[in-house]
Amino acid sequence: MDTSIVLVLTILVSTVVFLVAEIVRIDVVAILCMLALGWAGILHPQEMLSGFSSNAVIAMMGVMIMGRGIAKTGAMDRFAHIVLKKAGNHRPKIIGFMSLSIGILSGFIQNIGAVALFLPGILNISRRGKIPASILIMPIGFAAILGGTISMVGSGPLILTNDLLHSAGLEPYGLFSVTPVGALLLFAGIVFMLVLGKSVLPVSQTAGDEKSEQEKLIEAFHLPHNIWPHVIAQGSPLANKTPEQLNLWDRYKINILAIIQGKDVVYAPWRGTMLEAGQAIALLGEEKNISRFAAEYGLTPAKRSDRFAGLLDAPNAGFAEVIVPTRSEMVGNTIRKYSFRKRYAVEPVMIFSKGEEWRGDFSDREISAGDAIIVYGPWDKISDLKSSIDFVVATPFQADKKDQSKTRIAILCFAFAVVLALTGHPISMAFFTGAVAMILMRVLSIQEAYHAIEWKVVFMLAGLIPLGVAMQKSGAAQFLAEKIMALAIDLHPILIILSVGILSTLFSLFMSNVGAIIVLAPLVVGMAQIGCLDPRPLVLMAAVCTSNSFILPTHQVNALLMSSGGYRNADYLKAGSGMTLIFLAIAVLFFYFLL
Repeated sequence: MDTSIVLVLTILVSTVVFLVAEIVRIDVVAILCMLALGWAGILHPQEMLSGFSSNAVIAMMGVMIMGRGIAKTGAMDRFAHIVLKKAGNHRPKIIGFMSLSIGILSGFIQNIGAVALFLPGILNISRRGKIPASILIMPIGFAAILGGTISMVGSGPLILTNDLLHSAGLEPYGLFSVTPVGALLLFAGIVFMLVLGKSVLPVSQTAGDEKSEQEKLIEAFHLPHNIWPHVIAQGSPLANKTPEQLNLWDRYKINILAIIQGKDVVYAPWRGTMLEAGQAIALLGEEKNISRFAAEYGLTPAKRSDRFAGLLDAPNAGFAEVIVPTRSEMVGNTIRKYSFRKRYAVEPVMIFSKGEEWRGDFSDREISAGDAIIVYGPWDKISDLKSSIDFVVATPFQADKKDQSKTRIAILCFAFAVVLALTGHPISMAFFTGAVAMILMRVLSIQEAYHAIEWKVVFMLAGLIPLGVAMQKSGAAQFLAEKIMALAIDLHPILIILSVGILSTLFSLFMSNVGAIIVLAPLVVGMAQIGCLDPRPLVLMAAVCTSNSFILPTHQVNALLMSSGGYRNADYLKAGSGMTLIFLAIAVLFFYFLL
């Protein structure tokens, strides 16, 4: 055996051990692997660093940027609201609906693009439904990988298959030739996660009994946290009255958080704002008090899916503790004289002053240095408070401003990138073009684009890609393929097919699936001819099985989702093992009967 092959296989085995044992972080393992190939003299420096300029890495960076741009417009928030409306908090329904949607989409666009489009919505569903993200993200990622087998343009290996067949003098396949096996794989993957998901899916450390900052604040100050949207009906005595005239707190112990009329939203309305029939108002308080107020003034409960969707619920809004510093203009002033609501559009619901707690209408109470005010409002409005020298916001939060005016532009940029990829342009160039288009169209700034990139994922992929290059350059890939095929050559045809599936699966774990099919195709054709089998379906099976990459997070989709789900390598090993066996069983049986 050649020395270079021995070195490559040694580095390969060491990398696998480090990945499975989680001795160090996965991106550090990838960097060590890359450096080992360089110092061993197997790769030249340019080859060693080639992963940083690879199509996969550049495409992933473009996808991350476009995903952030779409998330910023709030488009996926609305999608998340639709999913929760149909599925509620029923996890199997959410997983089933999302998996089917992303799986079908992945059949016609690159699965990494489909995942980037859905990821913001998945995270939003996790927050809204109080479902650990780790339970939702892995099934969606697996569905995206499986969905790539639905059509001949769903993944890189399938796109290459026809070219490889043509080079071998064989007839190419049609667009939907692979659909029957792809649909079976997607269906089986969804059923696997629905039936065994509870047993194999990890629950992230942030899940469970740990309370969010909002929950801690609500519990500590005994705050009302239910928001009740109501519509002012025609003929209601509430029409043509102002919040000040209603004296809501003294009579009902409730606050008006917002008024909505058409598409216009007024948060923390001024005391002199005139209420009108047809407006919707968001009320904060206890249910019994809200019900009494609504009955007396003829209010009709409004559906949150209408005008209130996403406007007042976390993660878009919440409570914050605001401290008044000594230098503040607010000191010696009152909320009314300072025009607090007019300036910041947040509703004060409680104040702590000189050891006393005040709730309700304290608009005319003089504010002292050190007073703490509990306010409720959208995070972007609270962010304005934080940037003011008059206040110190003590509650940690993350303001994610949504610019819905850019929704159409963001989706068009993403669609443009997909069309470029489908028309034969390199996916890296197509997706990076879409990302730059979003920056130029001011969907997001260049600084936001930099922050959108998960550098851990970038270094992981860039570090492992040279391993695939080394396996091909040294002949280690061909050595392994020939040895495994030699063992199966005189066996039953189903075992030959199984060996092709296993080989494709193993190669896809440690090198790009595109590289795997390029190496395997000529060997599979030769194997089929020796075994008197039709080479066309065997090559197609090899291309399909390069998507059987679930045991380690080395597939682009798994790598992208690893950080968002808070997964470890062991999590993929646990959940991916069953998925890998099911994938192999279906693919082998399908192509056995096809042959």
